[in-house]
Amino acid sequence: MKKITLPFFILLLLGCSKSNSEFDAQGVFESEEVIVSAEIPGKLLSFPVNEGDSLAKDEVVAQLDSASYLLQRAQLYASLQSIHEKTTDASPQVILLNNQIQVQQALLKNLLFEKERIENLLKSDAATRKQLDDINYQIEAVNKQIKVTQQQINVQVATVQNQNRAVLSEINPVNKKIDQVQDLINKAKLINPVTGIVLTTYAKEGEITAAGKPLYKIANINELTLRIYITGDQLSLIRIGQKVKVFIDKGRKEYKEYAGTISAIASKAEFTPKTIQTKDERANLVYAVKVLVKNDGYLKIGMYGEVSF
Repeated sequence: MKKITLPFFILLLLGCSKSNSEFDAQGVFESEEVIVSAEIPGKLLSFPVNEGDSLAKDEVVAQLDSASYLLQRAQLYASLQSIHEKTTDASPQVILLNNQIQVQQALLKNLLFEKERIENLLKSDAATRKQLDDINYQIEAVNKQIKVTQQQINVQVATVQNQNRAVLSEINPVNKKIDQVQDLINKAKLINPVTGIVLTTYAKEGEITAAGKPLYKIANINELTLRIYITGDQLSLIRIGQKVKVFIDKGRKEYKEYAGTISAIASKAEFTPKTIQTKDERANLVYAVKVLVKNDGYLKIGMYGEVSF
């Protein structure tokens, strides 16, 4: 009997097919990557960030030159002080007029006492009617003076208030400008937005950077996402929040197992990614699924993984 030997590449395909059939899907590990950029232009005075560094959220990672903004802020504060110096104080004039009123009121008190004395004398015919009329005239004149002086106080206060209101109206726009410059000063200190590992750096300390220019890329690799693709007939087997088994190659024929959780399922089908080699498979419609996996340090971005539902 003649022994039939299959070509090597056919055996390889059969072996791969058998291996892949043990799993429901496969994909590549990825992470949510964040590209951190400068928000203002300037020289990087400090940028101690290197690839592979572990950074905490809200950690200061860079300091840009903010000297020009500090000068602008100082100039605005000087303008603010100048505005306050333009205001007028009505107190000295008001005090002077109030003193006049006090003198007039003292005079009025004396006149009223004199009027009472004349009225008593008039009852005993020791005074004349003309003396009473004269004292009444003087009392009326002093009362008018008091009213005029009080009006002068009111006019003086109102005038100063109007003048100061016009001057102080310049304060609010200056304060707004100060807030804007302070915001730029704050942005000169670059804060790391997420906890993670620096994947790539795009700048060096001492370089001149522009607003929006990327400085580094960071990703949280404590929990990676395995993006897999399933066919329509597999949709009924999974749901969001479902626990699944994830495997990575541990050796030639061994696998390391992880616990995974389905975090997202695409609502629309798409063509199989072109990393699939055969034309027939590229034409198939599949659904993207994200599986969250806790990283114990062995998982790497770009590594392949398999899933069993």
